[in-house]
Amino acid sequence: MLTRLFAERQQHDRTDLEAVEASLRSALHNAGAAALTELLRYQAPAADRHQVPCPCGQHAQYQGLRSKPVLTVVGPARVERPYYLCLRCHRGQFPADVDLDIVDTESSPGVRRMQALVGQDAPFDHGREQMKRLAGLEVTAKAVERTAEAIGVDIARREQQEIQRAVQLDLPIVAGDPIPILYVQMDGTGVPVVKKETEGRKGKIDGQPAHTREAKLGCVFTQTAWDEKGYAIRDPGSTTYTGAIETAEEFGKRLYLEAWNRGWSRAQKKVVIGDGAEWIWRTHIFRARFRSSTSTTRASTCGNWRAGYTPIKKPTRKRGSRSIKSASSTRGRSKSW
Repeated sequence: MLTRLFAERQQHDRTDLEAVEASLRSALHNAGAAALTELLRYQAPAADRHQVPCPCGQHAQYQGLRSKPVLTVVGPARVERPYYLCLRCHRGQFPADVDLDIVDTESSPGVRRMQALVGQDAPFDHGREQMKRLAGLEVTAKAVERTAEAIGVDIARREQQEIQRAVQLDLPIVAGDPIPILYVQMDGTGVPVVKKETEGRKGKIDGQPAHTREAKLGCVFTQTAWDEKGYAIRDPGSTTYTGAIETAEEFGKRLYLEAWNRGWSRAQKKVVIGDGAEWIWRTHIFRARFRSSTSTTRASTCGNWRAGYTPIKKPTRKRGSRSIKSASSTRGRSKSW
């Protein structure tokens, strides 16, 4: 190939760099895929390894080598590995698939990560085009969709495990220096969804079906400085976000986990900011975590508390207590402890 490229350059006295790049990438992909195919060609197991444990309690017997295609980051390859079958429950096993993380899939871990990245913030067909243009890999839009959703389900499962630990107060202490002021802010907004997502849900107008679902969003940030007028300034790069379409109780747990990971237990002063939405202030997680985990001095920056949350004492104007200045300043009710 290189001989042909140099010959064309001498004949035409020019080089189509994009074409050369594409040709070299294709050649390197082909070589890499061939090397991977050889690497993934397993040998038959030794005689003393012709059976493996089966979940049913028996042993699965070696049945021979089986192969399947695998799309890798360097192109299509094949894996040939031992296959075991349990004669009692008729369940088959490919132990090598478990080691390679390709169980019930024909895409390598690297390709699945790519598909998740391109499928997370754009139409799946656009993700398919990106895979072809950026990585030289041919995939379907459906493959991008399935992979992105599968990884999303796995991420959600892990998050729920951490959230349950937060509810049970089984979280590890996050070591670090004391945090002068830690802010927790939350809000909700309606987002359009497909019809099946609103089945059985009441709309804002009596007798009308719902057309949106409320996405609850939260952020955690710190503040250590004030401007010349005494307004608090959010620390640059200190904001982390979390969000989901879920009940107020579930979201409260999610936000508490984020606050804890950011150093809630080390904060010298904790401020919770929100508007007058009932779900923010009356959920169990607020009463049990954000409220009871702090001191008892409460103040409102707006002086606009709902019943049951009247300040213990009259708020006093303190430097930096009026608002937080940032790219998106927040105004609303807050509890400052």
